Amino acid sequence: MLLCAGEALIDMLPRKTEGGEAGFAPYPGGSVFNTAVAAARLGVKTGFFSGLSTDLFGERLAAVLTAAGVDSALAARSDRPTTLAFVTLTEGQASYAFYDENTAGRMLSEADLPELPDHVTAVFFGGISLAVEPCAEAYATLAARAGTDRLVMLDPNIRPGFIADEPRFRARMDRMLAAADVVKISDEDLAWLMGEGALADRAAALLAKGPALILVTEGAEGVTAYGASDPLRVPAQKVDVVDTVGAGDTFNAGFLAGLADAGAMDKASVRAGLSAEVLEAALTLGVRAAAVTVSRAGANPPRRDELT
Repeated sequence: MLLCAGEALIDMLPRKTEGGEAGFAPYPGGSVFNTAVAAARLGVKTGFFSGLSTDLFGERLAAVLTAAGVDSALAARSDRPTTLAFVTLTEGQASYAFYDENTAGRMLSEADLPELPDHVTAVFFGGISLAVEPCAEAYATLAARAGTDRLVMLDPNIRPGFIADEPRFRARMDRMLAAADVVKISDEDLAWLMGEGALADRAAALLAKGPALILVTEGAEGVTAYGASDPLRVPAQKVDVVDTVGAGDTFNAGFLAGLADAGAMDKASVRAGLSAEVLEAALTLGVRAAAVTVSRAGANPPRRDELT
């Protein structure tokens, strides 16, 4: 089973009213929430851990997880409000304004962390939850615990506007990188984290922090995997882009689903070194799934039968 650990929130997406006025419509979202839904839709047995509110929006998030087949039994429920993210789109690119103070997700603490069941073989971390406290420290602790014997995949998904204390954030990220086996990171996030330079050199520097595999995404250029073997690149699929909400989240799910297809969604398999065939198939599934997501509005990841 894959456990996705990170934020669930409501994306307030721009829409036109019947009268033609600009407005916003609420859609369940959040980077890690999207990954959980996408993985379940792709056939992976998936669980979700976060701070989930018992308010109207929290109940809606829980209902969407259930409908997708995601087990949210480990989630920490509270009566704090749900995080809201207002989204604006410019030429298909999303930007966000977050309302996150004192929310159920943000106020998650180490006391809320679950005991991981034996059937959890992989844990995924990512999103804004890694930048804001106290939840960021809780997730870092969970990653350290999981990393002893479970596959840990990390997507830093860096948002500088959320980082109040950069040295503290970098120190916490180093701890999570040391616990991670797989890191998916965009070229922009890699530049922020590791500085400028050749892509291969920066990926090598990131590998030196502990992971076995680095997946660098470059938007429409595709993704390149760096590990013990030669770099492996898979190009992006060309589609008409509606918006990019949930694209990276869906890629993460597709990659993990590809590992699950090969019986390799576990720490030992990744640390031993994936074959080029398994790695390429997992990257390709991630790219194909992400292409469907960007071709339609909002974070609406595909089911497996939509990829045939």
